[in-house]
Amino acid sequence: MSEVKRRSFLVGAAVAGVALATPGVAQSATGIAARVTGVPVTREQHRVVVVGSGFGGGITALRLARAGVPVTVLERGLRWPTGPNANTFPDPTRPDKRMLWYGSAPELFGRPVDLAPYAGLLEAVSGDNMTALCAAGVGGGSLVYQGMTLEPTEAAFYTQFPHGLDWAEMHRVFYPRVANMLQIEVAPDALIDSPTYKAARVFARNARRAGLPVSKIPMPIDWNYALDELRGKMKPSYTNGDGALGVNNGGKHSVDVTYLRAAEATGRVTVQTLHRVTDVERARDGRWTVHVDRTDATGRVLEKKLLTTGALVMAAGSLNTTKLLVRASATGQIPDMPRELGSGWGTNADRIYVWTDLQTDFGAAQGGPVVYGSLDWAEPANAATLIQASIPPLSVDPHSTMLVGYGVSDARGGFVYDRAVDEARLHWPANGDHVIQDGRIAPLARKIVGNSGLLTDTNAIAPSTWHPLGGACMGTVCDLEGRVHGQRGLYVIDGALIPGNCAACNPSMTIAAVAERALDRIVRSDVGQII
Repeated sequence: MSEVKRRSFLVGAAVAGVALATPGVAQSATGIAARVTGVPVTREQHRVVVVGSGFGGGITALRLARAGVPVTVLERGLRWPTGPNANTFPDPTRPDKRMLWYGSAPELFGRPVDLAPYAGLLEAVSGDNMTALCAAGVGGGSLVYQGMTLEPTEAAFYTQFPHGLDWAEMHRVFYPRVANMLQIEVAPDALIDSPTYKAARVFARNARRAGLPVSKIPMPIDWNYALDELRGKMKPSYTNGDGALGVNNGGKHSVDVTYLRAAEATGRVTVQTLHRVTDVERARDGRWTVHVDRTDATGRVLEKKLLTTGALVMAAGSLNTTKLLVRASATGQIPDMPRELGSGWGTNADRIYVWTDLQTDFGAAQGGPVVYGSLDWAEPANAATLIQASIPPLSVDPHSTMLVGYGVSDARGGFVYDRAVDEARLHWPANGDHVIQDGRIAPLARKIVGNSGLLTDTNAIAPSTWHPLGGACMGTVCDLEGRVHGQRGLYVIDGALIPGNCAACNPSMTIAAVAERALDRIVRSDVGQII
């Protein structure tokens, strides 16, 4: 692989939801905790504990707080405040400790990198035939995701979701509510016509020539920030692709500055950072005990906490919600869990390509994060999406840019408890999403690339997903509102609730809309009864 292609692959492999992560760590968080002695133990009681501060956790906190319920949100990572010309987020082309959460797997894409332990942004979870990635930090995945905010069509929606989840109501009430909270907008033409957005224009031109649909992608971004970069009012972040691991200039409506800011403004929500949940269990009286390590930013345990609550909301994302619950079930910490727990897990059929064309100048700096996509949704059971995404700035024009794809897929894997290592392990079938990927996504990409272009499938080199879904799915493990069957006071409100695929859309919009719908009903039915 040439140096240009190698660098393009490394910086591009994460563009589906974030950007480059190159984990490497000397010791796991479990190992750190095991060697701690003399750490104080604190016991606390709370009305509601929410584990995780992404879309599910942020929406839960806001809606319960507005119903008069005090909520404690536990976040294993840090706050990442931004502003014009800030240096909060790391440069995706130069790995440093801010990229990696200290408990991550020791390598990604087969490349170990030894970074100092830190409560960084990303965790890699390695399993059979798949590496799945998730975020750490107040705001969860919204800190680093590109932000494509798409709503599935009704027909595609019902290829994945139970009919009890009424698409018409979602379309009328909950998707618009999320869109309003995130203040989604498409990029203005004045921005797209600027020099560093040439890659976006080339994508749109080629897709139209191939007879494919082209549309602007709604994004949770105030594009005036990008326009101000063009005017020289702040250093480039949007306009040169430098915001792939978080936008330093601000203007991105992530969960921390939307849902959580509004929740904390009620005075009823406390977000506790650097609080890593190690175990959850059902107490003898039916309430819930949450075992927490309060750490410093390197992962060193400063205090062990035992939190007792009548209502426990798991919102740690598909990977960590599922891992915690599968382990708790296998070890007897939570007896009588649904037998389908751990199953129904999917990758959202993620695909990431490097598009190289030596005859085309894409630019050394490529504006982003996303402007255009091709939503090829005419056949609901085979709906596929392909989006152009910028790469972080390089010193020379690589004659390359990134394409991100996903589509409707019924392929599923799952988490199974491994007693030898005392944790739930991910199992994914080899070539699990090959039907949609080989039959629809790759042909769509080849049409756009054309005869002069080269398409490098990074997932064929290193199978990965930035959109893990499922593990505690609605219908089998939970009801449609995330109540775990047979477990009073235990809820799943995050990507683990979604049955493995979001119907040719990236998942954030649907995760949030499902959470909004769930909290409407939980507030009406459970507050005062369970919560």
